[in-house]
Amino acid sequence: MVCTGTNTLNPKNHFIDELRRFLPTPCKALYICSDLNNRTKNDIYAGALKMSFVDAGFSFEKFIVLDSRREENASDLIKESNLLLFAGGHVPTQNRFFNKIGLKELLKDYKEMIIGVSAGSMNCAEVVYAPPELEGESTDSDYQRFFPGLGLTKIQILPHLQEAAVEVLDGLRCLEDIVFPDSQGKSFYAIPDGSYLFIHDQKEEWRGEVHLIKDRSMTKICSNDEIVQV
Repeated sequence: MVCTGTNTLNPKNHFIDELRRFLPTPCKALYICSDLNNRTKNDIYAGALKMSFVDAGFSFEKFIVLDSRREENASDLIKESNLLLFAGGHVPTQNRFFNKIGLKELLKDYKEMIIGVSAGSMNCAEVVYAPPELEGESTDSDYQRFFPGLGLTKIQILPHLQEAAVEVLDGLRCLEDIVFPDSQGKSFYAIPDGSYLFIHDQKEEWRGEVHLIKDRSMTKICSNDEIVQV
């Protein structure tokens, strides 16, 4: 959603145009963090994301950070918002926070806009696939790679493909040695920055470059400036 190395909204594949079509302005945004206790970092990332929207011409009536400071008020904060932003970060850590506040249940009657960023988009899946990302996780037999998510889609997204394609963790290539073996009998969708899954009117569409990883191989199924129905 944000251009790599900047705090600017990524305009690829008409992302900002779609925001202008559907996002109320000024809007009431709730930024739901990945690490409930890292307050300073949460405020920094939330502030940077807010400015990226402001710089693109959007405005806010309020922009609230939901972490440990306000977790007891999660239900009311969600009801009062018309934009939910799920932060990036460590996928399992964010998933535990989502479970702690009962986010899946709180979203059952929510009809406004939701934007998932990186980990936030991964945790939207019915079953989340969280490949190891921190040192030692790929060799830890207790590390859990699959767990229940928010159930907003069945699609399992792998963001930042341009980085994952060259990353090495614990001496293993992240794609070829970790993700590909995990894809046996499963389907993951890897996207570079600037691509996204668009869900509206009970339809799911890929916008931009997308690669299907299935049964240990990867196939491109959508290109930039293309739309493919899921």
